[in-house]
Amino acid sequence: MPQKRPQKGDYADYFGKYIDLVPSGDFLELLRKQKQDLPQLLSILSEEQADFRYAPGKWSIKEVVGHINDTERIFAYRLMRIARGDQTPLPSFEQEPYIKAGNFSARTLADLLDEFCAIREASIALVRSLDDAAWQRRGISSQKEITTTALAFIIAGHVRHHEIQLRERYLSARAHA
Repeated sequence: MPQKRPQKGDYADYFGKYIDLVPSGDFLELLRKQKQDLPQLLSILSEEQADFRYAPGKWSIKEVVGHINDTERIFAYRLMRIARGDQTPLPSFEQEPYIKAGNFSARTLADLLDEFCAIREASIALVRSLDDAAWQRRGISSQKEITTTALAFIIAGHVRHHEIQLRERYLSARAHA
């Protein structure tokens, strides 16, 4: 497990907003809890409700979940490459083309949430597999230096970021509509 929180210099400033959302405590337990919490948060929605957008041009709830899934795969891949000592610079990705190509509105919310759970289980297995040396490794992603520890925290913080958005912008807006 990560021995300590990532520090400035372990990641690009942009990712600080995700890392700051990760509470102290058992990191593996946090990942497991998120695997339960996100489906629980959204399981009350009908398929029609899962297509809700809180404003024109914003992603639907299904698209948010699809984005979470795609992003976790990408960050876990980066984490694995760097943890294994691969020094090949890893490219950034643009999220909007992924949303368009993902065609998430054609899928059920339950399917997207099942996919999240499967991806998260794979991320948990990866995190559990790393030794102390792997947690210390650094690589280049999106033209910035980053550590495996920072990537693990970004995975957890990214989901937390979207859980907050879902509660504040989607579920509360839906309740007031």
